[in-house]
Amino acid sequence: QVQVVESGGGLVQPGGSLRLSCAASITNLNAVTVGWWRQAPGQPRELVAGIGNGITDYGHSVKGRFTISKDSAKNTVYLQMNDLKPEDTAVYYCHVGNNWGQGTQVTVSS
Repeated sequence: QVQVVESGGGLVQPGGSLRLSCAASITNLNAVTVGWWRQAPGQPRELVAGIGNGITDYGHSVKGRFTISKDSAKNTVYLQMNDLKPEDTAVYYCHVGNNWGQGTQVTVSS
């Protein structure tokens, strides 16, 4: 079973930036699609960004502000989040193949 560990969450002011990391115990990160998802209290989990097969895609609400990237040598996928807004507050989860991490909390507040 693939282990997935997210890190990098925290409290940030509106307009600030955070970079989330997703480390996966997988031999070939290029062979799977990786997605960053988020879930706010009382809301369904939504896809924020995905990367796989040389393609990246983003949810409408984060386009132009978030960037997903990966370092295959480190088996790590990153989510750079800029110009953060209070509505970005959520638990952020990484999904690698069919495996979920435990999530990392992102809170955007002044």
